[in-house]
Amino acid sequence: MKVKLADHPTFEKEWDRKDTERKSKQLLKKIGKLQNKMYAQNKYSILIVLQGMDASGKDGVTKSLLKYTNPLGIKIYSFKKPSETEYAHDFLWRVHDVVPRKGELHVFIRSHYEDILVPSVEKYIPDEIIQKRYAMINDFENLLEQNDTKVLKFFLNVSKETQKGRLMERIDLKQKHWKHKDGDWDTREKFDQYLDVYEKIINKCTVTPWYIVPSDKNWQKLYFIADVLLKALESLDLKWPELVTEKFREQI
Repeated sequence: MKVKLADHPTFEKEWDRKDTERKSKQLLKKIGKLQNKMYAQNKYSILIVLQGMDASGKDGVTKSLLKYTNPLGIKIYSFKKPSETEYAHDFLWRVHDVVPRKGELHVFIRSHYEDILVPSVEKYIPDEIIQKRYAMINDFENLLEQNDTKVLKFFLNVSKETQKGRLMERIDLKQKHWKHKDGDWDTREKFDQYLDVYEKIINKCTVTPWYIVPSDKNWQKLYFIADVLLKALESLDLKWPELVTEKFREQI
């Protein structure tokens, strides 16, 4: 069944904020405990992919989501315009180089999907090449899954009105000036075009499922993603590793 982003809310009206924030705190603490066990066991890994329009809140939710985790097992990567060296390789080269090793949880703030999204809208790569990339990404994510890396993909669904308000905050609030980029306003003019491409991506890259996250309110976004992450961790056969040696005990 084809996914239509217009059918997915950017805000859940029925959710109670206080109750949701209470539940989120419980989820985050459980995530921290299981992530630490995953790191110790060194068998499974998780890759979280965050995609969304500018100002959809990818950085903020990452910070909140990892509040109780063990930083030794966490890495975060933000993919921007490819460098000259990255352009000299296949488009997945820079991504595959930083996927999580066993035991780790990695977050991609933007990802390999940018190499479909941006050239599709800006038209600087032929369409026949872009079409092949859909299949390549499916194969890539299947490879990760077969290597005990669970891939969790989230599209942060933010309304055009909320995005405008957040972009304005980057101009009006001194503590957010560092986030401002003139180019974000140029991209905003193509909001609907980018949304159309995202819809194609979500429907074509289905080897690992997409979660469409209501993102107009940060507290709703955090709860939604935390709930999915906790369930993913609980689905793994996580165990504390056995003691490797009895040598120390023998010396007592």
